[in-house]
Amino acid sequence: MKSELYLADLESKPEALAGLAAALRAGDPFDGLPGDVDRVLFLGMGSSRYAAGVAARRLRAAGVAAVAEYASAATAFPPAPGTLVVPISATGGSRETLDAVEAYQGGPSFLAALTNRPDSALAKAADLVVEMRAGEERGGVACRTFQHTLVLLLALESRLTGRALDLPALVERAGEATADLLERRDEWLPLTMELLDGPHGVYTIAPAERLSSAEQSALMLREGPRRPADACESGDWSHVDVYLTKTLDYRALLFPGSRYDEQAMDWVRQRGSTVVTVGGEVKDAAAAVRYVHDDDPDVALLTETLVAELVAAYWWSAQEDG
Repeated sequence: MKSELYLADLESKPEALAGLAAALRAGDPFDGLPGDVDRVLFLGMGSSRYAAGVAARRLRAAGVAAVAEYASAATAFPPAPGTLVVPISATGGSRETLDAVEAYQGGPSFLAALTNRPDSALAKAADLVVEMRAGEERGGVACRTFQHTLVLLLALESRLTGRALDLPALVERAGEATADLLERRDEWLPLTMELLDGPHGVYTIAPAERLSSAEQSALMLREGPRRPADACESGDWSHVDVYLTKTLDYRALLFPGSRYDEQAMDWVRQRGSTVVTVGGEVKDAAAAVRYVHDDDPDVALLTETLVAELVAAYWWSAQEDG
């Protein structure tokens, strides 16, 4: 793992998204799924599970029985006809995910694996392989693969629900948003880094519909620069994280969009905590990072983690430089 290679991975996101959009225009990556899917089980760890959690919530909202499970859990849905099992692993070699898949091989459930390695052990175990097409992540950190996983899970949602979605066009808009943040980083990144650089870590907050943005952002700050960081859902924040604002130098990255944002900000004002928002303006936030198309929740879902990813990359590089 090297910070300069991680940064290069981030900088190549627009190009990778353009390639993914072209592949989606060429065909449905889930062509070959059975037509009798009654319920969906996502299996994964880390970033894969974060993305799956949002996908499962979206499917449930559309009336599809779906759950995102830790691949390491002792039990999940039992194998059954009509159950679509979607194991997710960028490398295709996650031990927990491979172990979980064993229960479904050769049985009545259908296995559709998402992986960036079509030659991996996970791919060989699956009935259908959906390639992430994220390219090699030379920095050793799942960043492009996380973004591409979200895109492909939107493709699965569209197929299972019949939701009309021009996914290639959405991916292109996300590519434009990503490029905008990268190209203008000198305008927003130094202040964001300064405001989040406190002695007690960074806390990330997002609505349930985009909780993966908070979870992935916190992970990037832990994985690269090894900073303390944790994620919280916006409404739940007032029940579980609000207490920290009383005793810590609390610094948060907020992804707006929850009807409970103002409830959290009321405590932030009372206790003088520091909040930076991404993709929207919130009263009394210390700063707001905006980008093109940030008024589209689907674009935000695919784009907004780049802010924390870039903060992580530059903090990590500064640590390596001593």
